[in-house]
Amino acid sequence: MVLSKVSKMALSMIKTYLVGLQATISQLLQGHRCLKDQPRQDGKVAIVTGGAKGIGLEVTKGLAQLGVHVFIGGRSQDEANIAIETIKQSCPEAKVEFIRLDLASMKSIHEFVEKFKSRKLPLHLLINNAGVMLTPYSLTEDGFETHFGINHLGHFLLTNLLLDILRSSGKPDRWSRILFVSSVVHFIGDIDFADLNSSKHYSPHARYAQSKLAIILTTHELQRRLLADQSHVTANALHPGVVNSDLYQHVMWPLRVVQRMMGWIGLTKTPEQGADTILYAALSPDLEGVGGRYLDNCQEVPSSDQSYDKDLQKRLWEESCRLVHLENLPLNA
Repeated sequence: MVLSKVSKMALSMIKTYLVGLQATISQLLQGHRCLKDQPRQDGKVAIVTGGAKGIGLEVTKGLAQLGVHVFIGGRSQDEANIAIETIKQSCPEAKVEFIRLDLASMKSIHEFVEKFKSRKLPLHLLINNAGVMLTPYSLTEDGFETHFGINHLGHFLLTNLLLDILRSSGKPDRWSRILFVSSVVHFIGDIDFADLNSSKHYSPHARYAQSKLAIILTTHELQRRLLADQSHVTANALHPGVVNSDLYQHVMWPLRVVQRMMGWIGLTKTPEQGADTILYAALSPDLEGVGGRYLDNCQEVPSSDQSYDKDLQKRLWEESCRLVHLENLPLNA
């Protein structure tokens, strides 16, 4: 039994790094694409989770420079203050604010939504960017395994609590957009409904992949429900690329050294380059009214075969609603 668990963990780890290596080679061969020469976006309001550092900071900066009023959702006021100061040094007129958000706490998510709604503003862009990767075993405040709880359930709850304002803000000529930052690692993920909390055995690589697959499944199911509801809101998911960022802090130190070296010599994307597909999904006129897509390097590509399983999409949606106590949502029909 012990050997079986060890072998499964080793297999998950090997598969994760092989997928990462394949993605790195692919993005080198393709070359980097980005969205250029965007018009001003004055009047739009956006929320970017994890928008104070890494890829999220570059997304916040890119939107603010185009006139979008951006709200950073994150845990650290100090990080947000530094980010806002950095942005305003290059763009003094930028509208960027911070509201505390801890995606590991349903209470914090509800409080964030209440504070945002108290501002009586529209919401045109919800960018679910924050996440964790390969963390040691731990549980969120509400008792969920950390990858599943933060990467999937936290954003699932946040999105559903903001759907009413997203729907009221979307117009036939300017749809609201919901973006989920996933990963190419979702291709090796599986949803283990019998052990979502990893109470039997824990593999950080398997659980990270599971959470990223959950994000894609949710995107497809949410888009189906938005279409049925005739809302002027779209939901898309994306892979930002293999990016040199602090997300690798829990990777084993020899691989961390390799990762830093790859970033230093330009084999992986910079955070600014990693933000480009997010900004493309948020702003491109090609995606106006277009949802249910998976994007990589500023273009639509197929997600995994499993992610198109409608029964699996529906089952995960219903189970997620049960776990975060949202069984009576309007879009649950």
